[in-house]
Order: sequence, then C-alpha cells, then structure tokens
Amino acid sequence: MTDSARALILTAPRELEVRALPLPETSDDDGLLRVEACGLCGTDHEQYTGALPGPGAFVPGHESVGIVERAGKNAAKRWGVAEGDRVALDIFQSCRECDRCVDGDYRGCRKHGLRDSYGFLGLGTPPGLWGGYAEYQYLAPDAVLHPIPDGMDPVLATVFNPLGAGIRWGVGVPDTQPGDVVAILGPGIRGLSAVAAVKEAGAGFVMVTGRGPSDAARLDMAKQFGADLVVDVAQANPETELRKATGNLADVVVDVTAKAPAAFAQAIELARHAGRVVIAGTRGTPEAPGFAPDLLVFKEVHVIGALGVDGASYRAAIDLLASGRYPFEELPRRTASLDGAADLLRTMAGEGDETPPIHGVITP
Repeated sequence: MTDSARALILTAPRELEVRALPLPETSDDDGLLRVEACGLCGTDHEQYTGALPGPGAFVPGHESVGIVERAGKNAAKRWGVAEGDRVALDIFQSCRECDRCVDGDYRGCRKHGLRDSYGFLGLGTPPGLWGGYAEYQYLAPDAVLHPIPDGMDPVLATVFNPLGAGIRWGVGVPDTQPGDVVAILGPGIRGLSAVAAVKEAGAGFVMVTGRGPSDAARLDMAKQFGADLVVDVAQANPETELRKATGNLADVVVDVTAKAPAAFAQAIELARHAGRVVIAGTRGTPEAPGFAPDLLVFKEVHVIGALGVDGASYRAAIDLLASGRYPFEELPRRTASLDGAADLLRTMAGEGDETPPIHGVITP
C-alpha cells in the first residue's frame, strides 16, 4: 500500500486537477476505503459547472463503493464491517447518540447533517480525502457503511444511491400503497429507480414523463422497468393521457426532474383530490411557471419535500439490486478514470453533442 492517493480536485468551476494526497494515519476509531467506483448524479455536474458552489478546493464524489482497507477495532465494531469487506459509503455521518440518530434519521444528525457530508468537504478539513473521486477515501469515526453482497460488481453497486432515493421518495415519503396510480416526472436514473420502487410496492399503474428527443431512449427504458405509460410532455398533455389510461389522476406524483421549473405545476395538476406530491428534484430558480396556488386548496393536495436517503432505504436498495428483478445492469452507462472524469462530467451536464448516459461512474 502506498503512502498517498491520486485524487481529483475541483479547484474552481470546470477546473479539475489530479493530485497525490497523503494517506492519513488511522487509529482504533477510523479507517480507510479503497474506492472501486463512485457514481455520478446531478449534484456532481452542478458542482463541476459551478451551479452548486463548492467549499473551495475539494474532492467531489458521494456515491462511493469500495473495499475497507483499514478499520480500527472500535470503528469496525461501530460500522459492523471488517477489513476486506466491500461496502457502500453513506453520504451522511451519524453520531449515533443524538435524538435524530437514535430515531434512525441520521440525515438530521445534530453533530453532522449536510454541513460535513461526504463529497462536500474541502481540502482544509483534514485529511482532505472526503470524496469518491480518489483512489482512497477517509472513513471518519462517524461514517455509515452499508455492506455490499459478495460478487456484486462495484460499478453496478453504485446504484445503491439513486435506487435508495427511488425507494424513499417513491414509496416511503408518500406512503405508496398497493394499487396506487403513480406518476413519475423525469426518466433519469432516479426516475427509473422510482419506477422499480413503486412497482415493487405494488403500484397499480405507473406513468413516466420526459421531454423531447433527449429523453426518448430513457422513456423506452422506463417501459423495461415496468412503466405502464410513458409520455413526452413536448408532444402530449400528461394529464390528458393519464385520464385516458386510468380514468383518473394520480394518487402519488414523484417529481425528480432537475432544472425544470414548469414541472412543479405539472406535478400538482397530475395529482388527484387529496393526492400526495413528492418534490425531490431541485429547480435552481424561484420561478414556477404555470403554478396555480389555488389548486392546492381546491384539490387538498399534500406536497412533501424530500431530501436525501435514509439507511433503511439504502439497505432495501442493495437487496433489490441483488435480486436482479429490474434491468439496472442494462442501463446506458459510461465509466471514466480520474483522467477522463472531466469529459464525462461535461457530457452528464448536457454540454457537447453526445447524449448523456443514464448512469455515469468514476472508477479511480
């Protein structure tokens, strides 16, 4: 084992450089992850382009899967793993002592929370190896690790994050019930994950929407995941199409679109009376074109914001991935080394002529 790790540093928007960062000495209470793969999501390319400001120079990446290279004796017991285990690293840390952590919702840990989540900490916070765009990643004492089954490909295993989101946002937050009609806005990896999640929960009918030619292949993929109806909103009115197919509107609407301000109004329009609308995608603007607030009153719609994923959803996601019941292995996917990461991030951000893959992964 070397005494340093190659890591990709985002020093400013669109400025990435590979550096060798020293590996930290570890104790009984912390450890080190050898990163095999790190999945990408919208947050990654927003950090890259500067749409989401970073903490100065830092190592991005928050969907890491790898091998536990070092685990102190206290840490291994706390994490429930051993050296040599393949694990997924949770974005959030947990003190395991505050009321939020004891209740199982460590996303709101009183000691940690968003402010020191993985993939968002700067180089000024020792030891600097806080992101998955690196050969090794530091495992802090309060890290949360999720075991990956033996034999699961680490690139596929990075789907633990979006699939966990699909399970929490599509089923847990809105309390989706067997037989429910569900509308999912956005056919990216989180939208497809939500399809798998609600089908697994027994949804009676699932519609997925996208927009334009760039989403055509994704909508086709949604059918492979079990969607009963797909709609290109540039070509057809999704409310009309849903009524035509089911005779009603949706019990549950899950909006995972990003940078799509008009999707919020569409989500409210698609909900039936007293329906549940989960807003998980971010708009990037205070504007909501077409939104009629009175609809919230007349329809008594329940609107719920959803941020992040909990441990139970991640564990369910890993189990569902291992089952092979949904074609996650067949997703249009592109991997890149640290040296090729910038080009992949540009593509994922929709810059250039290449169609963005549904799933992008860094393999350090």
